[in-house]
Amino acid sequence: MQYPILMTGTLPDIQKVVTTIKRVNRSFKEPAVTIVAKDRNPFRVLISCLLSLRTRDEVTSVAGKRLFQLADTPDTMLRLGVSDIERAIYPVGFYRTKSARIKDICRMLIEEYGKKVPDDIDTLLKLPGVGRKTANLVVTLGYGKPGICVDTHVHRITNRWGYVKTKTPIETEFALRKKLPGKFWLVINDLLVTYGQNVCTPIGPKCSACKVYWYCKRIGVKKHR
Repeated sequence: MQYPILMTGTLPDIQKVVTTIKRVNRSFKEPAVTIVAKDRNPFRVLISCLLSLRTRDEVTSVAGKRLFQLADTPDTMLRLGVSDIERAIYPVGFYRTKSARIKDICRMLIEEYGKKVPDDIDTLLKLPGVGRKTANLVVTLGYGKPGICVDTHVHRITNRWGYVKTKTPIETEFALRKKLPGKFWLVINDLLVTYGQNVCTPIGPKCSACKVYWYCKRIGVKKHR
């Protein structure tokens, strides 16, 4: 059976896919970083992103709340001992390494950036432990500026659709910057993280329940539900 190819680069197809996924995602819980970002606090977004790396959302959410109750600015965070941060964020993945990096980042923000989290990707990448995923999230969720955050879900799903053909998340980011209409840049990560956690999962995706099934080439999918 032949299936329609997802999005030939025209706006109507990607518009329909985004609208459909938005509707489906209403029944799922939002990602932890998205919830934190609702108050547009770049510092909280930055720290939450660091905590979320290789950590389940439910763990990130609880750990972030504990930490921000102790400190929620570079100044107050720097006054904490590394052991205080460790106790607050445990059991996030690599909590000891992340605790030390949080201290280093806060020191750098105070000494070099006037206590302000940078609002551009290149400068954010100079902070310890900050990669393109985190930098893009801070820019988009913290400042509402254009950027495309690509994590494993965005990379996997857009390649699975056949919308891009890339090998790494970084390649996917730059491919999407060329192809994805600007109006979807800020929302694509939130949409596909939620959809990837609940429907288009890494292993055994729920294709029978997928509302954009007919737009997907299912590249690399060997078994599905």
